[in-house]
Amino acid sequence: MHDEQLIIEAAKENPEYFGPLYDKYYKQIFGYVYQRMDDKETAFDITAQVFLKALTNLHRYEFKGVPFASWLFRIAHSEVMQLFRDQKNKRAINADVGDLRNICEEVQEPFFEEYLPHIQVLIKQLPDEDLQMVEMRFFEQRPFKEIAEILNITENNAKVRMYRILERLKKSITNFKV
Repeated sequence: MHDEQLIIEAAKENPEYFGPLYDKYYKQIFGYVYQRMDDKETAFDITAQVFLKALTNLHRYEFKGVPFASWLFRIAHSEVMQLFRDQKNKRAINADVGDLRNICEEVQEPFFEEYLPHIQVLIKQLPDEDLQMVEMRFFEQRPFKEIAEILNITENNAKVRMYRILERLKKSITNFKV
């Protein structure tokens, strides 16, 4: 059994053992939440809720060959989406030029600095679920297996959805260039 699994099993019996998991994943979860919020105080609050829910529901966690982090990210995703539903907020997009260049390369379109504002607008206009996938794949460099686990879909479904998202983006980028 892996060390992390042993810690998880111990934490299920005694919440005091949850500390190392919190320490290990806090920065990652906070970064994930903050990237979507662009409001530090709210991101701190949501991150605290994520870990509280994780601790409270740890007895439901079962190791299925996917990192414990994926389970935490799924909780974080749910908390962020719930906040947006409750407050009718629009998500923040924090991508650098390199991330956008990677998307252009994936759709086999040349990247030009003058396209940058248009590409940012296209990405902001994506439905939340599509935007979530683009962020995880291109901005956070997550493998499809982990994306699938976070979104509670199959790995194949994640690949198909990403392909369709990229096809729509490619079409929009091509239309912009004409």
